[in-house]
Order: sequence, then C-alpha cells, then structure tokens
Amino acid sequence: MSENAAYDALVAHDIKPSVQRLAVMEYLSAHHTHPTADEIYNALVGQIPTLSKTTVYNTLRLFVRQGAATMLTIDGHNACFDGVTAPHAHFLCRSCGKVFDVPAASLLQEGLRLLPEGFSTECVDLYYRGLCNQCANN
Repeated sequence: MSENAAYDALVAHDIKPSVQRLAVMEYLSAHHTHPTADEIYNALVGQIPTLSKTTVYNTLRLFVRQGAATMLTIDGHNACFDGVTAPHAHFLCRSCGKVFDVPAASLLQEGLRLLPEGFSTECVDLYYRGLCNQCANN
C-alpha cells in the first residue's frame, strides 16, 4: 500500500493520520503475515527511531476499534493483526505457526442465518487449525 492509500484508509476510518499510524497501516497492508505488535515494532523502529512499543500497541488498538484492522487471537497466546477487513476466515498451522487467510465470505454469511431470531451480531471469527500444505507434505 502506498502512503497515499494508507492515508486514505486511515481517513476513511476516521483516524487522524500521523507518521507512526501511516507506517503501521502501510506495514499491515504490505505484510499479510498477521504480525504481532512486537513484529511490527521491530520492523519499523529502524525507519522511525522515535517509535515506541506503546505507540504501536495504541495504534493497533485504535485501528481495531475503528475497523481499519482486526485482531486475531487464534493461537490463544499472542494477538496478531490483519489489515484485511473484508470477511474471511483464518487457518493456523500447528506445526509452523503461520496464519493464512481463507476465503469464506459465503460460509460466514451462512453461519449468521443460523442465529436465533432477535440475535444481533457484532463480530464473527472463523478459525481453522491443522497443518498447512507445506508442513503436511514434510
């Protein structure tokens, strides 16, 4: 994602752009690896020496609150972040630990139809766990 696209994404989610926020948004958009806050901090601190871990954590918390990113707790230990906000599921490989995006928009919509009448959904997370194709073949 270019700086202009990151700027537009922040503004679209009512987030005031700053150097740090732009850098975090660009990183999330360019790295579909579902990074942790520490991974993002370590990747950006060389470019922005004044960056603090607190700033990264607060920025990510703001992005999640405003809908510009999602937080995943798929492994039960670490929170990781996803800049892709379109409906999709996630797959965690129990061997290599990587998290993969899984197209599942229709499956997520089908699940919503199963809710009892009168229920109001605010968030849906669909996680798969197992072995990725690379680990399964080793």
